[in-house]
Amino acid sequence: MTSTTAPEGQLTPRQAERRRRILRASTTLAARGGYEAVQMREVAEDAGVALGTLYRYFPSKVHLLVAVMRVQLLQLQEQVRRHPPTGEEPAARVAEALTNAFHALQREPRLAEAMVRALSFADRSVGSEVDEVSGLTSAIVLEAARLSGPPTADQQAALRVIGHTWHSTLLAWLCGRTSLQEVRADLHTAARLLTPG
Repeated sequence: MTSTTAPEGQLTPRQAERRRRILRASTTLAARGGYEAVQMREVAEDAGVALGTLYRYFPSKVHLLVAVMRVQLLQLQEQVRRHPPTGEEPAARVAEALTNAFHALQREPRLAEAMVRALSFADRSVGSEVDEVSGLTSAIVLEAARLSGPPTADQQAALRVIGHTWHSTLLAWLCGRTSLQEVRADLHTAARLLTPG
């Protein structure tokens, strides 16, 4: 039997559809009420699955919300592909893409809060899912940058720093510790690491 914790591509069509229903229900609950509103029993009811089935797909609320963030990042990646940033330099394109992503999250602040809290609470049991979210963030940055060749070791390090900056500025904004202007400035500063000089 196919494991329901396997990557989506390894699920049967029926399992994949059930997983999508679970993620849609979780996203709706999080957008409505934030992290606390995502209760596993209510997610199961809204998705039309048994509670035990939900736990086979997602062992905890943290696993579930990190998976929701992965979906949001995949949508962002598709948006970057459809509407590439127009800046002349890689750093400007990256800053534009991340600022646009930030504005999209601003429209759903409770959902953003739920996803960021889940990332903050994630322990080793969620390590592979968190790594996937980090990898997607780097992929989005790389796609936005449109570098002239494969990233150098320094640029790979810059990609990681940019991803960390994006997540930490999002958390700081959600907690009311930073302004939108400071977020934009920090994203632009981090993006410039891709093309120092």
